[in-house]
Amino acid sequence: MFEKIIDPRMSETDRAGHINNTVIPVWFESGRDEIFKLFTPDLSKDDWKMVIINFNVDFVQQIYYGKNVQVKTWIKEIGNTSLKVYEEIHQEGKLCAKGFAVYVNFNFSEQKSERIPDDIREKLSQHLVSVE
Repeated sequence: MFEKIIDPRMSETDRAGHINNTVIPVWFESGRDEIFKLFTPDLSKDDWKMVIINFNVDFVQQIYYGKNVQVKTWIKEIGNTSLKVYEEIHQEGKLCAKGFAVYVNFNFSEQKSERIPDDIREKLSQHLVSVE
């Protein structure tokens, strides 16, 4: 599992006083940074590999300003050219949001997907989780 702590900002709250639902996908993406570094270690836009093709979010509990959140990220599946990520956001020990994202290892210069290299597969497999 990959973990990241995020300190919610006031600008991320909505009129109801909780974190706006549009913020959660951004936090999930931030939790994927270590995965991105496996494919593009220097995070260079010139050699970027990861293209998101699908994501979903289930909102479980409200999230509030003033209390850190923990983003937890696992690998659900590793395909030939793609991977499925499972993610959760927790605040004060409670599950607040969960979701999945699918990424493709993509070669922008050739405009086609590429097989995930074996060394990256091995590193990703260390973070596999089984969830429904």
